Amino acid sequence: MTAQPIHHHEPERVPRNANGIAEALEGPRRAEFYRQLLAAAPEEAEGVLRHWWCEAMLDTDPEGDRLVAAAIDGTLSITSVADAVRRRREAGGLVE
Repeated sequence: MTAQPIHHHEPERVPRNANGIAEALEGPRRAEFYRQLLAAAPEEAEGVLRHWWCEAMLDTDPEGDRLVAAAIDGTLSITSVADAVRRRREAGGLVE
């Protein structure tokens, strides 16, 4: 058995570039994204883009409200980082 994403997006809701990320974020979050990106050293910029792409994907998730409610209610399924890493390795995935 291999791990499959819960939601498969083709094309992805948020393009993996600065413009796509900025368009998906609103107001103060967009400003914070630009502030961090512009302040980042070249070797840090990829990490900033990766972080904010994840934030933008969460912000645009059609089921986002349901997931937030489940997290607040304590009914959201969770797993440990160790279990997630183990499953990823077993599936042949890269673990950084």
